[in-house]
Amino acid sequence: MTETTAKAVPVLPDAQTVTEVKHYTDSLFSFRTTRPASLRFRSGEFVMIGLMGDPDPKTGKQRPLLRAYSIASPSWDEEMEFYSIKVANGPLTSKLQHIKVGDQVILKPKPVGTLVHDAVLPGKRMYFFATGTGFAPFASLLREPQTYEDYDEIIMTHTCREVAELTYGRDLIEGLKSDELLNEVIGEGFWKKIKYYPTTTREESPKMGRITTLIENGELFADLGVPALDPATDRAMVCGSLAFNLDIKALLEKAGLNEGANSEPGEFVIEKAFVG
Repeated sequence: MTETTAKAVPVLPDAQTVTEVKHYTDSLFSFRTTRPASLRFRSGEFVMIGLMGDPDPKTGKQRPLLRAYSIASPSWDEEMEFYSIKVANGPLTSKLQHIKVGDQVILKPKPVGTLVHDAVLPGKRMYFFATGTGFAPFASLLREPQTYEDYDEIIMTHTCREVAELTYGRDLIEGLKSDELLNEVIGEGFWKKIKYYPTTTREESPKMGRITTLIENGELFADLGVPALDPATDRAMVCGSLAFNLDIKALLEKAGLNEGANSEPGEFVIEKAFVG
C-alpha cells in the first residue's frame, strides 16, 4: 500500500483571509478580511492589496498583482473592509471579483494617504466629495469619532451613473443610525450631523446631475440650506476619477480654499492614489 501525502495549500505572502463578500451590481462589490495584528492606520488611508497573478508562460513563476485600495473600515475596526469595482479585463479586479469567504488576499501593511484629518485645518463644515467607489475612504471617516468631534456638519456627496451604484454608501449611512457602539462612543444621534447628497448622471433619480455642475449653479448649497464654499469655515476631501478630482480641485481653489498635505495642512485634500 502506497501512502500519499496531501499537498499543503501555499500561504500567500502578507496573506489575510476573506471573511465577507457582498455584491451590489454587476460592477461593484465589497469584501472584508482579517486584519494584521500589527497594522495601525488613520481612517481614510489606503493600502496595497491583491492576488497572485497567472504563472509566467516561460518561467512558470507567479508575481503578485497589487493595487492601491482605500480602507473602507475605520481605524478601530477589528477587520479590514474594501469597496471595489469589477473590470472584466482588469488584471486584478477580473480575479478579485470572484473571491469567496475563506479565500486569501495579499495585504501590504503599509498604510498611506492624504484623506486624513491630520492633513486638514480645523473648520466648521466638512465636505466629502466622491464618485463611484471613491466613497470607500469616506466609509472609514464616517465611522471615525474624530470626524464628529472636529466638525459641526459633514456633507457627504456621492455621484454615480445609476441608482443601484449608490447602494453601498446609502446603506452605510443608514446603518449609522442604529450602530450602538458609535452612538455610545460618539454620542447618541451623532449621525444627525451628516447631510447626505446622492446624485445620478444617467438613470432617473430624485437628484440628477454632476456634482461639479450643482456646485457651480448653486443647487448644492440651496438644496442643503448651507452657504457657498468659504475658506474660513469649509473643508473638503475629494476621491474619484482623475478628471473628477481635478474639476473639484479647480472649484475649491476658485472659492479660495488651499490644498493641504500631511506635512502642511490646508482647507482641502485629494486622494491621488485612488484606483476606482
